[in-house]
Amino acid sequence: MTDALFDRLAHLHAHGHAQDSIPPWRDWRSPPGMAIRPAAVLVAVTDRPGHPDGPGVLMIQRPTTMRAHPGQAAFPGGKIDAGETPIEAALREAHEELGIDPAQVRVVGATDLFRTGTGYDVTPVLAVVPGDIAITPNPGEVAQWFEPPFGYILDAANQTRQQAEWRGNAGEYIEILWSGHRIWGVTGGIIANLAHRIAWHSSNAG
Repeated sequence: MTDALFDRLAHLHAHGHAQDSIPPWRDWRSPPGMAIRPAAVLVAVTDRPGHPDGPGVLMIQRPTTMRAHPGQAAFPGGKIDAGETPIEAALREAHEELGIDPAQVRVVGATDLFRTGTGYDVTPVLAVVPGDIAITPNPGEVAQWFEPPFGYILDAANQTRQQAEWRGNAGEYIEILWSGHRIWGVTGGIIANLAHRIAWHSSNAG
């Protein structure tokens, strides 16, 4: 794994988070007074120098049999256990779901907290992993894994606004379509907020 991708992301991450601005996307379903539980996800960017699409990012498709978020596209992640930091939880969940070796992960840093309509405060953890990292999906939690280009999902041209209604309330969410996969909802919002912080397309980060 090279240093170039990590260094670029670390620079963009630090610069983006130095800006005193509120991330543009939130979950409009979040009602006041809801009990909130902490969670974390790993945004694992794959270092693949020379690839025509640039770096990728590891994502999963949840099994349709799961009680929570069945069939949805997501980043690996889950609840933060007692005594864990968001980074520790994200690494643990990525290991449990995709078999990702924490020793192979270079953490760039946490990004904007995303509060969901189901009562979670999700901390996305941005990191870099080798392009050929070994993946062993847990069939109980992962129907399949996929690797869209990082630049593709961060491109505003690929992030469309969709209308929805939930319990009588109307709102918008972000939807990203790639190679038969539909990335939307909480994950779409996390990506839109990450794009707000990481000015990927304003640099030669390819």
